[in-house]
Formats: sequence, C-alpha cells, structure tokens
Amino acid sequence: MQLDFQNITLSEASLKSSQEARKLLESRSGSGREFLGWLSLPEEEAGRVQQYLNIAADLQKLEAVVMVGIGGSYLGFKCLYEALKPAVGVGHGPEILFAGHSLDGDYHRQLLEYLEGREFGVVVISKSGTTTEPAIAFRLLWSLLEKKHGAAEAARRVCAITDKSKGTLRQSADNLGFHSAVIADDVGGRFSVLSPVGLIPAAIAGIDIYSLLQGAMEMSDRLRGKDGPENPAIQYSAYRNGLYEEGKKIEILVYYQHAMQYLAEWWKQLFGESEGKDGKGIFPASAGFTTDLHSLGQWIQDAERSIFQTILDVEQAVSPKIQKQENDGDGLNFLAGRSVHDVNRVALEATRKAHGEGGVPSLRISIPAIDEFNLGSLFYFFEYSCGVSAYALGVNPFDQPGVEAYKNSMFRMLGKPGYES
Repeated sequence: MQLDFQNITLSEASLKSSQEARKLLESRSGSGREFLGWLSLPEEEAGRVQQYLNIAADLQKLEAVVMVGIGGSYLGFKCLYEALKPAVGVGHGPEILFAGHSLDGDYHRQLLEYLEGREFGVVVISKSGTTTEPAIAFRLLWSLLEKKHGAAEAARRVCAITDKSKGTLRQSADNLGFHSAVIADDVGGRFSVLSPVGLIPAAIAGIDIYSLLQGAMEMSDRLRGKDGPENPAIQYSAYRNGLYEEGKKIEILVYYQHAMQYLAEWWKQLFGESEGKDGKGIFPASAGFTTDLHSLGQWIQDAERSIFQTILDVEQAVSPKIQKQENDGDGLNFLAGRSVHDVNRVALEATRKAHGEGGVPSLRISIPAIDEFNLGSLFYFFEYSCGVSAYALGVNPFDQPGVEAYKNSMFRMLGKPGYES
C-alpha cells in the first residue's frame, strides 16, 4: 500500500499532533482505552482460524446462510463479500443473504418467503442480543427454522457471535446449543471486522481468512512502534486534520471499482462514529467513479470548497481489451487494444488533475489488487489511522453517545417498558 498526496503539504503542526496521538493509542493512555483490543487482533485471531473453519464447515453444507447484524456487525463482512464474490453469477458454497441491517418490512417479508423452501442457516452477531434490528430479524428467522426443523435441528443451523458470558443471545446460545464464538469486551463493533464478527462469515463464504489476517499483521508491523512522519497512519491523520483546520469539513472516499463500494460504507461508519462528536468531526462521504462523475462531478469541480478526496486506487485487474471495429461509428478505435482497466486508471489520473485544479486536495491510497491480503491491510490501516486521527482531533474514538438519542425516542414511541415519557 502506498500514499500519494496532491495539492497539499503536511504541516509540522498536524504531523506533530498526529505523532502525539499515536503515542496515546500505543500507550493505551487515551480516552476509551478499554476498547483497544483490536490492536492485537490479527496475531491473536490467527491462532483461532481452524476453530472458525470448523464452525464454517457445518454451515457451508446448507443452501443458504443468512448473516444477521447491523453497523460494525454487518459492514465488515459485507465489504469482504462484495469485494471478493464474482461480479456476476453465483460463487461456490452456500448463498449468502443478509438480515437485521434495517427495519425494512418488505425486505424481511420477501426474505422469509424466499427461505421457506430452502435449507438455510443463520449467523447472528450481537454482543447483547437486544439491538433492535438484528433482534427482530433473528426472532423471525428462528421462528421459521424452528417451524421447519424443530428446536434441536434448528439450533444446529445457528451460529451466535456474542458476549462471552452475558446477554440474551449468549443465554440462548448456551441453552439451545448453537455454535458460538466470542466478541471480546475490549473490541467495539466498528473495529471488529478482524474478529469472529468478520472472520466466521468470511470463512462460510469461502474467503481465505488466514490471508486476510496476514495482510493485517503486515500492516500492524508497518504502523506500530513507528513514530516518524513516514508512518502512513500519521500521514493520513495529519492530512485529514490539517485540512479540517483549513475549513475542509467533508472527506469523499472515492473508489473506481464496484467491488470497493462496501469498503467505503464500512469506512464511513468507522470514521463517522469515531470522530463525529463534541461539535467536531469531518463528515465522511463516498463516491464511485466514473459513475458518480455523471451526478456529483459538477459539484466536486465547481461548488463550495469545503471538500477533499481520498482515492482508492487498485493497480491490477483482469480486464477485457477494447476491440477495433471497421466502421468506428462510436469513434473508439483510438482505444483499440487497451484494457477497460487501463482506461479507468487514466480516468482516475485525469479526474484527480481536474479536481486538483479546481481546488480539491487529494490523497491516493494504492493497493496492488483486490484480494484478502490487501483488504486485511486496508482494514488495519484505516482502523489504526482512525484511532490516531480521532485522538489528534481531541475526541474519544471508541464511544458513540449520539446514537442513543434516536433509540430512546423510538423506544418511547413504541412503548418499550422503561422508556415512558
């Protein structure tokens, strides 16, 4: 992974504050330090890979597996699955479906109807078991499984990824005999993709979870204990916070491959919940180019200069070549012999140049290819950078007090006991 800046010089002040923030993270002396278990997850989880593969093997025998979760319990694996599955057609293993990531009644009705005639299992991910969206979805799915197979057989088709000893989901797992794995107390949801939360679903989908962890371990070695300005996490934090101080309040994560769409969704939650508090924080947005150049390109080029871009660049891809045609009615013969990926890379360079000339600073993050190793590297890089950047901003990266407001309001309106006006 390489970083390449355009239209910006990292200031000494922003580099220094990011270096100090990295020390807070590594020394575990900053706010939220009780949630730093993710720092050592790659090394720890490498020793549990076989355990997760054993769980996966049972569920892989089914026609479909439904992954139930929301937020960090959903987006990490969703990113892996969308990045690594075939773009068209069906991959190997069970069909992967999702539930509990919204309260869309039509979606869940259609899902239940679809599963009625299929042999399916469920992976339910929740520390407490009481988060509204996944709890509703699991209740619906468990009822269908139990109706089809009886409680004992239904339980063999469920894996609960939850707290070690407390919560309603742990109680159900122990009492009914689900497969289960533990979410550590010191790992928060949006930092959990390299834990069983992401690894077990990935193993079920046939993703090489050891290679994923290897990529994360290599990035961990590159970042941890490295205090100089050449540390890419320090550079990324300094870039973001330096521009924020200059009034750039919106960061657009730009991707040029459809496969990276859900990495951007995962990134938005990671940085949005970690930094958006105490009246501070960069707003994390995303755009898929070249598609969104036909909708957002005008705004990015000419509107208010409150934005900067972080560009995900994939250097290698297996791509068809453009053929030569005799009549050249579409005028594309000048591209004959070039691959679609090559044209996409030129579009990246040209767009970055045009946006730079329009006053939009940018950072390009380049990876060689989209595979497990490089995705593991990106996950760890962004998690580590997020911790550094939030500390440099002066906020606790590991809480999310603002999300309770809507929940409390919703529970009062729904009449949940204990939430009366």
